[in-house]
Amino acid sequence: MSAPTLPALTEEGFLVNQTDWNPSVAEELARAEAINLSEAHWEIIALLREYYATYDSSPAMRALVKFCTLRLDEDKGRSIYLLKLFPGSPAKLASKIAGLPKPANCL
Repeated sequence: MSAPTLPALTEEGFLVNQTDWNPSVAEELARAEAINLSEAHWEIIALLREYYATYDSSPAMRALVKFCTLRLDEDKGRSIYLLKLFPGSPAKLASKIAGLPKPANCL
């Protein structure tokens, strides 16, 4: 059985059209990054989508950490926690999987 076809992506792997996002697309985007989404991942993805709906932008790392602390708890609002879930650049990688644009301050 072949993997589902992903919608159009930018050169960096972000969705061209955010309305193409759904949980199945998130699973495929995560799989492409060698991430198996757990309940903890989905919690952060939902939070990112809430952030975007509220502020019309994807959060950079500092804003993501602060938002996680406010909405979840202090332990989940730590860079190390987010790095375990989304290695490398958590704000950038989690935004990609959440179907959001690349955060402005991420390389």
